[in-house]
Order: sequence, then structure tokens, then C-alpha cells
Amino acid sequence: MKKARKLYESPGGDRWYLIREPSGGLFVRHESSGGGIEHVEIGAFLSGGDGPEKQALIDLIGTAVEEHPVGSDTQS
Repeated sequence: MKKARKLYESPGGDRWYLIREPSGGLFVRHESSGGGIEHVEIGAFLSGGDGPEKQALIDLIGTAVEEHPVGSDTQS
């Protein structure tokens, strides 16, 4: 089962979701207000232009780091 988390919704109605596939793969799903849907690989999304949707993903990544301080597990 795919899991999704909304990253951002623009004032114009576009929505971005972080999607995790059962295989563990991650991508960003962009649903435009006009009905179009685009799937973007995480690396391509992060290397693209700057916008509030990209900042929302960066903020989400930052919260994962805050929840797991260095030395809290055996992985480096």
C-alpha cells in the first residue's frame, strides 16, 4: 500500500504529496488545480527550482533529523 503525506497546497489549488511505495521508493506527486498529475523523483524535485513546496519537503526532512539525534542508534 502506498503511503502519502501532503507537503503543500498552493493558494491556486495545486497540491504536492510525498509518496512512499511499498518497495520503499519515494517520489513527489504534484496534482495541478487543472487536474493534471505528475510524479517527480525526489532528487529531481530537490534539484529543481525554489518554491514553497520544495521548502515544505526540506522542512519535513529536517523534522526526521530532529526526531533521531546522532548517536541514538547504531547506524551512522
